[in-house]
Amino acid sequence: MNIESAAINILKRGVELDSKKRYTEALVCYQEGLQILVDKIKGESDDKVKTYLRKKIEEYMNRAEKIKQLILQQKENGQFHEQIQIHNNSTGHSYKALFGRFLDEDIQYVIVEDPYIRSFHQGQNFLRLCELFVKSCTNLRSIQLTTSRDSKSEGDQNNWFTSLSNDLVKYNVQFIVNYSETLHDRQIILSSGWIIKIGRGLDYFKPPENKFCLGVYDMDLRQCHETTVDIIHSKNIKLSNG
Repeated sequence: MNIESAAINILKRGVELDSKKRYTEALVCYQEGLQILVDKIKGESDDKVKTYLRKKIEEYMNRAEKIKQLILQQKENGQFHEQIQIHNNSTGHSYKALFGRFLDEDIQYVIVEDPYIRSFHQGQNFLRLCELFVKSCTNLRSIQLTTSRDSKSEGDQNNWFTSLSNDLVKYNVQFIVNYSETLHDRQIILSSGWIIKIGRGLDYFKPPENKFCLGVYDMDLRQCHETTVDIIHSKNIKLSNG
């Protein structure tokens, strides 16, 4: 596949997402595809090809700009809502793929509400999420988790969270844990106003078939349970614990 074809495929994916009103995902595709075309035109000597590429660049840049304005307007009006359906046994839905585009230097704190961070694999899922936060959010200062206790694994749970807290301090990130026996909702709240609601919470990955198969470590290759992801934006996000 040549460079131009790769760009067109990414841009077509953007159009597909655009038509489904998954605007933030579409915008990422448009930006990636446009960057490839811009890089290609710099080294192109054929004037006809240059003219064609310029036309394509202009076309997709205009659409990308309209999407940016649409997202801003919907955020301002408190109307932004993007929904993603994760189908049973589908792959390609790591946390980074799902909402990594919202994680940047603007994020100062994160609130995670999930009643089921209790068993070992659920703790590992939360650890992966924290790794993503630390790598992506350079100004992150705190992660707050609200979850529930399990009498069978309470000791292990405490140990995991203590180890994680000690490690996060090395990155100047405070880790706060709250427990609730009535918590039901599952959501990730970013200080920038983005809220990611995952029907199954963080635990939407199926267990790998064995310990030596693809998907053990790369979660984009792990099959998923069916669930729905709703992404909204609020201008009134406040950290509930300082």
